[in-house]
Amino acid sequence: MASKQTSKAAASKASETLSSKSTSKTSKSAAGSALTQRGSPKETTSSNAATAASQTLRNGQTSATSKSAAGSALSQKTGSKVGKKK
Repeated sequence: MASKQTSKAAASKASETLSSKSTSKTSKSAAGSALTQRGSPKETTSSNAATAASQTLRNGQTSATSKSAAGSALSQKTGSKVGKKK
């Protein structure tokens, strides 16, 4: 079980990210994961969403709003292999 859940502020930023027409699919994937975890402490970030969050955080063109949502999603990932290439 996850011990964290998305804060109200991070959920708001995730919502902004999802509603933006200019946001990439990668950022929206991470934001969707964060928003799903807003009221569900049992939910955790999937490996695919964690990879999307990692890519979002590393992208220099990503907005601070999207990075906030991605950071929230990534912080709720269980395990240690996040965003690593094989």
